[in-house]
Amino acid sequence: MEMKKVVTGAAALSGLVTLGQTAVNADEIVVQAGDTVSELALKHNTTIEAIEQANKLQNVNLIFVGQRLEVGNNGVFNSQPVQQVQAQAQTPTAEVEQPQQAQAQAQPQQQTQAPQVQAPVAPASDAEASAKAWIANVESGGSYTAQNGRYYGKYQLTDSYLGGDYSPENQERVADNYVSNRYGSWQAAKSFWLANGWY
Repeated sequence: MEMKKVVTGAAALSGLVTLGQTAVNADEIVVQAGDTVSELALKHNTTIEAIEQANKLQNVNLIFVGQRLEVGNNGVFNSQPVQQVQAQAQTPTAEVEQPQQAQAQAQPQQQTQAPQVQAPVAPASDAEASAKAWIANVESGGSYTAQNGRYYGKYQLTDSYLGGDYSPENQERVADNYVSNRYGSWQAAKSFWLANGWY
């Protein structure tokens, strides 16, 4: 089957491309990576519904790389205001599916989140207080000014946790929040430390 040439403007028939002009022939395009139906509708001065009907799409949010689509309006200019077409182009659409090799090469993005600030959780029992004191002793000897590389203070926390506030009050508060969020209790943190040599 002969592939039809993509017409991007009325002047393209004479080899010229003029901005602001509209395609007057029904165009057949080949879907490229990143294309969406709404963008194609805007580019070819037509509507999502027109492309959906012309190509009998079951789901306008799902098109494939290499798929051929009829766009344009068969010689009839679109009477829909540009603003309305642009509004349609902003409707969320699904991504064009990539070949499996490209998907296999995609690396998951890791997101780093700042520690959540919560009200400090004081040890609720003697066992909790004992576990907390034990960790402070093995980490820093109980010193609020102990430093080991990027770790600082009684519980050897990093600057990213302490936020530059090295006061004893902040160290206690941040350590309680850290242990509560990560381990659930100081006893669990101590058990982890005993198994791994850090917490």
